[in-house]
Amino acid sequence: MTDRVGFIGLGIMGRPMALNLQRAGVDLVVHARRVESMRPLSEAGAVTCASPAEVARQTDVIFTMVSDTPDVEAVILGANGLVEGARAGAVVVDMSTISPLASRVIAKRLAGQGVEMLDAPVSGGEVGAINGTLSIMVGGSVSAFARVLPMLEMMGTNIVRIGENGAGQVCKCCNQILVGATIAGVAEALLLAKSSGVDPAKVREALLGGFARSRVLEIHGQRMIDEDFRPGFKVRLHQKDLRIVTENSQALGLALPSTALVSQYLNTLVEQGLGDLDSAAIYQVLREMNASGGGHPPASDSQIPVSIR
Repeated sequence: MTDRVGFIGLGIMGRPMALNLQRAGVDLVVHARRVESMRPLSEAGAVTCASPAEVARQTDVIFTMVSDTPDVEAVILGANGLVEGARAGAVVVDMSTISPLASRVIAKRLAGQGVEMLDAPVSGGEVGAINGTLSIMVGGSVSAFARVLPMLEMMGTNIVRIGENGAGQVCKCCNQILVGATIAGVAEALLLAKSSGVDPAKVREALLGGFARSRVLEIHGQRMIDEDFRPGFKVRLHQKDLRIVTENSQALGLALPSTALVSQYLNTLVEQGLGDLDSAAIYQVLREMNASGGGHPPASDSQIPVSIR
């Protein structure tokens, strides 16, 4: 591999992803807002930079992994952003989860100076990032995808080019719809079992052997039974992702009622200061809603009572 590689954004997801590239033999040039976030990479030999533009000046392929659409816009198009240093022929691979519409706008802006962009959001959480087993959904040209595929394979095991720019972000929207709706469905099922005097652990065990089996039932179902909501994927990040889904669906004139309902549950948790819990805490929202005598979803502007023990 002759491309010199940059990585920007070294948080919960980005840092283990960058470390996996480094362990596979890639010489990295990195940047993060916090100096301490770069330390594990620099100690392993990475070059550290003071800005995204500085990373871009030294590299041919640049990965970004930050929190939200405004963060990506700032890193790529803002002052001292990648656009100020990227050279013609470079490829920017944004692995954040952001608006598909914004991703297409950014790609067009980069294309104006001869830089290609791939949107490549991921699924698999921190564990997948650490283990290099992420699912990676890619939008962009066939040639750019082929160029970076060997590097993506150092971070993930299920890597699919979905289509042109923005398609990867659309796929991630679809992923978050399914995950959120399934979490809510598992929560309702286990709440029904418990309220009926039936052991929810046994119900989960039986369902895992049938058509209802899912990773959400396997992992989040156990979290709900144990009432252990230490974060794997935080409520506030899932809330952000469903906001992106909603903005995209509204632009298309689509009604997504299940997504709207799950968003209410997540909004309530964030409003209660519980945004750093795992999104499996939806179970507690439903439990408390029923305990309060509601039993029905509230109006869109209502707050669902919730208590986390």
